[in-house]
Amino acid sequence: MRPSKRAPDEMRAVSFERGVMRHAEGSCLVKFGDTHVLVSATLEERLPPWLKGQGRGWVTAEYSMLPRATHDRTRRESTTGKQSGRTQEIQRLIGRSLRSVTDLVAMGEKQITIDCDVLQADGGTRTASITGAWIALHDCLSWMKSRSMIKEMPLKQHVAAVSCGIYEGTPVLDLDYAEDSVAETDANFVMTGTGGIVEIQGTAEKTPFTQEELLSLLSLARSGVDQLVSLQKLAIG
Repeated sequence: MRPSKRAPDEMRAVSFERGVMRHAEGSCLVKFGDTHVLVSATLEERLPPWLKGQGRGWVTAEYSMLPRATHDRTRRESTTGKQSGRTQEIQRLIGRSLRSVTDLVAMGEKQITIDCDVLQADGGTRTASITGAWIALHDCLSWMKSRSMIKEMPLKQHVAAVSCGIYEGTPVLDLDYAEDSVAETDANFVMTGTGGIVEIQGTAEKTPFTQEELLSLLSLARSGVDQLVSLQKLAIG
C-alpha cells in the first residue's frame, strides 16, 4: 500500500492556475499534490551572444527552491555565491524540454526565460516545473502573437513530465516524498503530447532494475503524461 493510499497508476491531484503574476508575459501556479511551483515566462530582446544574427530565438530556464519549501530551511543559493549541481541540472532539463517542442526560428531573435520557483516541495518538483512551464511558455507566446510580434504559434506540441519508481517492489506513478525517499528505483520521464520521449532519467537507488521494470515504468509514465497533457489542454481552453 502506498503511503498516500493511491493505486499504483494513480496521479496526485494536479491543477494549473494561469495568469497569477501581473507583470509576467506568461505565468502559472502548478500543483502536483503538495508540490507547488510558481512559473513565470519573461520575454527579452537580448539573446546569448553565440545566437546573434542566426535568425532564431531561445528558451531558457532558471529553477530555485524557497527556503521553507522543505521541512527544514534550505539556505538560499545566492548566499553561497553559486548554484548547486542539482539546481543547474534541473534548470537545464527544463530548458531542453521546452526547446524540444518549440520552433525557435518562428520565435524570431528573442529570448524567453522561464523561472520556476518551488513554493512547497513534496517530490516531483522538476516534473511539476516542466509541466507548468509549458503553460507559461504558451501564454507568453500567445501574448506575443496577439501583438503581432510573431505570425504563428511556435509551439509544435505539448510537453509534460512525470516521475515513476519502484516502491516496495511495485512500479508506481508520480512519487511523493514519502515514496521517493525510500524507493528502490527512481525515474523521471519527459514526453510530448504525441508520445515522443524527450528525456529519461532513471536511477537504481538500491537494487538494479530490469528491462521489464523499465518498460513498466515507461508505460506508467505514458499514462501519466497523457493525463497531464489533457489537463494542459483544459487549462488553456
